[in-house]
Amino acid sequence: MVGDIDARLAQLRAAVDAARSVPMSASVMINKSEFTDLLNLLEDAINATLQDASTVMGERDAVVASGQTAAEEILRAAEAERDKLVSDTDVYRLAQARAAEIEDEARREAEGLKAETDEYVEAKLANFELTLEKTLDLVRKGRARLTGGHSHALGDDSDVDGIDLPDHLER
Repeated sequence: MVGDIDARLAQLRAAVDAARSVPMSASVMINKSEFTDLLNLLEDAINATLQDASTVMGERDAVVASGQTAAEEILRAAEAERDKLVSDTDVYRLAQARAAEIEDEARREAEGLKAETDEYVEAKLANFELTLEKTLDLVRKGRARLTGGHSHALGDDSDVDGIDLPDHLER
């Protein structure tokens, strides 16, 4: 998925780089429908990546729940074994020790599964964050390039009305 987003970003960069320059300015003319199509493809790739991240988060909960269920089953089995061996004091002590070992082992196993899942989810989210930062940087650079080098803050369109467009480009 990240490769798809990178490919879409490369296409956007290529479209801006290949665009025809406006004489006597740092601006370029870009085919609106082509550029919009590229942005739509990028949006689809980002949405797919977000869906994947949500799926991973959902699976994480299922894996942790499965580990907890397995741990509870191990504990139930240990308690049943203990009850069976209670008749003899030495056997009873051995059963208690074994039950504690099984409980500790199950807890360690559940914690290990949770830690592995958390690391996996963190890696996926960190990768997605980097991709979003690259996308945002690209959009800002593209806007700056389109406005002659003026760097916009996100949502800052304050100088758009002051731009005089040729008649064939008027809105």
